[in-house]
Amino acid sequence: MMISTRGRYALRVLLDLAENQNKGYVAMKKVAERQELSLKYIERIMPVLSKNHYVEGVQGKGGGYRLAKEPKDYRIGDILRLTEGQLVPVACLECNAETCKRANICKTLPMWKEFHHMVNNYFDNITLSDLMKYGDKSKDFQ
Repeated sequence: MMISTRGRYALRVLLDLAENQNKGYVAMKKVAERQELSLKYIERIMPVLSKNHYVEGVQGKGGGYRLAKEPKDYRIGDILRLTEGQLVPVACLECNAETCKRANICKTLPMWKEFHHMVNNYFDNITLSDLMKYGDKSKDFQ
């Protein structure tokens, strides 16, 4: 499983908005500069975040985006599943996947299921608020 630039950039944009939430609506041009990301790429991610009520946007002078909720209410797992789809290590664990004809005898399936559970549990227990503290050495993600 590999997290794409879409998922990683969405996290960076949301984290930037969280760290600058006291500034109101933030222009994506500023976020792109601070995060050293392509503005065009960010502009392709923002509609998904807006449509799913992760951010609120305003157009025009003084416009931009801001978080729709408090940073503590954004689970990293939810953000990654929104931008990446399912966080599954093997195709047979995808939602609506056809049951493999070997599922009842597959000796590796329990391992993949546990790994899938561990990954989702890990990301679901980290919030944007937690990431904001990460550089402070006060939060360890072990």
